[in-house]
Amino acid sequence: MRIGELARRTGVNQRLLRYYEEQGLLRPVRRPSGYREYGDADVEQVRRIRTLLAAGLNTTTIADVLPCTADTGNGLAAACPDLLTDLRRERDRISRSIAELHTARTMLDAIIEATSH
Repeated sequence: MRIGELARRTGVNQRLLRYYEEQGLLRPVRRPSGYREYGDADVEQVRRIRTLLAAGLNTTTIADVLPCTADTGNGLAAACPDLLTDLRRERDRISRSIAELHTARTMLDAIIEATSH
């Protein structure tokens, strides 16, 4: 299938699909004409990429994590034992960001409250 069909089947626009290719997350076959050719496995690969992005991972981390994921039918699971260490590190990074954002919101609420009086 060509990139337009992959975009239609995954709901991801063509520009993002090209970006995923630039990041090494997708590796379509190139036809002599230069057109990209995707297979059914690429549809699943894009779904995995989107799941990992939604989990807060950046594309650099996804490039490392993606080969070690397996679809369990209920979601993605780590297929390589070493992957859990990386995933826990990313979870801790996200938790720190959440705490920082919570602190910032609390401070902003205090400023808004003080201004309202």
